[in-house]
Order: sequence, then structure tokens, then C-alpha cells
Amino acid sequence: MTQNQRKIAIITGASSPRDMGSAFCRKLASRDIDIFFTHYKADPERIITFHKEIEDMGVRCASLDVDLAERYAAQQVYESAVEKLGQPSILINNAAYGVNTDYKSFDADLMDNHYAVNMRSTFLLCTIFARDFEKSSLTSGRIINMTSGQDISPMPGELAYVATKGAISAFTKSLSRELAPLKITVNAVNPGPTDTTWMDDSIRDYLLPKFPLGRIGAPEDAANIIDFLVSEAGAWITGQVIHSEGGFIRE
Repeated sequence: MTQNQRKIAIITGASSPRDMGSAFCRKLASRDIDIFFTHYKADPERIITFHKEIEDMGVRCASLDVDLAERYAAQQVYESAVEKLGQPSILINNAAYGVNTDYKSFDADLMDNHYAVNMRSTFLLCTIFARDFEKSSLTSGRIINMTSGQDISPMPGELAYVATKGAISAFTKSLSRELAPLKITVNAVNPGPTDTTWMDDSIRDYLLPKFPLGRIGAPEDAANIIDFLVSEAGAWITGQVIHSEGGFIRE
């Protein structure tokens, strides 16, 4: 496939070799899709190495070090992707912010910090992407927003995170209806607890019995769902929140 024929994907939140964003980059690069990813406070040597890993798969790769909490970060991300690679047809909002917040610690600053990344940058990237797509000659597009199963069962101690992630589910469903005439599908994916940078052995020991399939979810499991949704096989799915949790027992 030539450079002009390849699709271009924006993937936010690929700062570590073990995170889901990096797994998404690898999976889509294996599909011959050019990759633009964001990272924040990542090891510069790691970013150089990761660029080479993706480019060695035969696609172009570019990235941006950006704090998605900044007011104009979404516009900066989109414009940088277009400048470096061209018009994207795939957007995966994977980056997230989360700290423990119960009713005793809940305050305006904590809420604002969660809102800025989980809602504002996510929603703005979706709408910027859609407006530019509408003016393009592209014939199909994909938006995938990562969420966390907060609408399945309570997540006590995570009030600010749950509130902002819950908004992503609602936004996804309504946006999908608006963008369907543009042939852009819009879905959300809840991968369940996934063994990335936030897990240690004590967390793994606690979670493992809750997975009837006998193992904890890996970033590659989430990447397989992303792979399906961006493919032609996933073209008839829109407005859905897909819970891909390996049968995770929440109660």
C-alpha cells in the first residue's frame, strides 16, 4: 500500500511501552496505518525507540509531547497530526487522568483536573476531527473513546474519575447520531481492569480471582477490540459502549 493510500490514526496517551496506547499504535501499524500518538512526561529515549519500532513496521510515525489538561491541547494535537502526516480518518481517545477521590477529598481542583483531560480534550478532539473530516474527501471515519465500566457498577473512591468517564459514554452515544451521516462511527470501549503501568503484584493478586478466564486483561486484548472497530468488519457498529472485560466479576 502506498503512503497516499494508507489511513492515518491519532492515538492519545502512549507514554509507556506497557500502556494501552502503545498497544493500539502497534496493532494499527500492523494494519499498515500511519500513527500519530501523544505522550506526556515520557522518557525521551523511549519515545525515540518507539518511533523506530513503529516505523520498522513499514508505516510513518509522528508524535507530540502534550499536556492534555491545557485549554488548547486538542487543537494543538490535531493540527500537529495533520501537519506531520496528513488528514486522519481514525481517532482513539485513550489518554485519561485519574486519582482517588472519595466524598471527603472531592473538591473543585480535583474535579477540574479530571474534567480537563477526560472530558474537555476528548470532546474537543472528537468535534475538531469531525468538522475537518466533513470538509475532506475521506469516505469513512472512526472515533473510539476509552471508558471504564463506570455505568456497570459503582466505583467508590473514584468519584471524579467516574463522573468524567461517565460523561464520555453519554457523549459517545449522542455524537454517533450526529456523525452517522458523515460515515463516521463513534463508539466507546471499556477494557476492564488491564495490566498496564498502574498494577503491582498486590493488585494483580486481588483481581485475578475475579477473572473467570483465568488471567488479567492485557493491553493487547483492548487493542484487538480497537483493531476490529477500525476495520471494515466494524463498520456497522456505532453509538455503542463495548464492555470487553473477559467476564470480569465486579461484585
